[in-house]
Amino acid sequence: MRFSRRARPIIDSEIAVSSSDENERHSRLASTAGRLAFYPARVAARASRNQLAEAADDLLIPELVRLLDRAFATTLPEEVVQSAVKHNVIERVAAELVRSGALDRAVNDALASPHTTELTERILQSDQMQLAIREAAASPEVRAALTRQTAGFAEELIAGIRARAVRLDDRIGRRRPAAAAPFAGIATRALAFAIDAGLIILIWSALSALIALASSLVGELRPVWLAGLLLVSGLTLVAGIYFATFWSGAGQTPGMRLLRLRLWGPGGDPPSLWRSLVRVVGTAIAIIPLFAGYLPVLFDARRRGLPDFLAGTVVVYEDEPEVTPAEPRSSRG
Repeated sequence: MRFSRRARPIIDSEIAVSSSDENERHSRLASTAGRLAFYPARVAARASRNQLAEAADDLLIPELVRLLDRAFATTLPEEVVQSAVKHNVIERVAAELVRSGALDRAVNDALASPHTTELTERILQSDQMQLAIREAAASPEVRAALTRQTAGFAEELIAGIRARAVRLDDRIGRRRPAAAAPFAGIATRALAFAIDAGLIILIWSALSALIALASSLVGELRPVWLAGLLLVSGLTLVAGIYFATFWSGAGQTPGMRLLRLRLWGPGGDPPSLWRSLVRVVGTAIAIIPLFAGYLPVLFDARRRGLPDFLAGTVVVYEDEPEVTPAEPRSSRG
């Protein structure tokens, strides 16, 4: 049978399509046959894997645990640590953690964790921590350290004030001679006097409170001018006793001790009680005309004021070199 030229391409395309369909069916049949052929093998493999896993759980893992336990019972841990120390493993790991920033991140994360905050608060609020803090604060070591710190700070403060006052002595008054005579100038003496005046006022205030309490039991003192006179007289008496006692007993008042000043009599010792009383009177006379009685301190070679001229005394720096025997210590000579 013959076909026309127009019908031949159509027939060829139909034959090609049928051939492609046939090949696809053969391929699917082959794939299905292959899966069916290997199905038993896959089932067997799955079963063997499950059996191997169960065997590892039942036999291999317990045996490994026993081996590790035996190893840790020997010197292996110590040898591992010694080897790590020998080869600087810890330092290298720490350096790497620091270099990479992992350590900083870990610390920051730990500090920022709410669990850390809660744990810290619980520790600080615990009875054991409160007891430890109280015992530490009350320990002799802590109190001694605080005392040393306070004393050291006070000494440094006073030493700085005294050094400035000594420099001011030489600046505003007659300079000390080349032999470094130890006579104190007006700045250090004024500062010491101010400290003593403050102490006298505190003492008198305490006494006045006691007197006021006693007088309130018997009624107010009349007239008012008499009460004022008694107050002034009492303050003057307290000041006189204060200065005379310290000058004759120790050769220095508390204010003079802080500034490291000392009062010398004619022989270089603390003045007698009589000289101290004379000096108290001279101090009162020097104060009344606006402290004019201390102006000679600025010009005298031994920096004496009116009280020193009257009582035969001098005020010296306690830590300065001794004056020579040829140089009188007092106003005589």
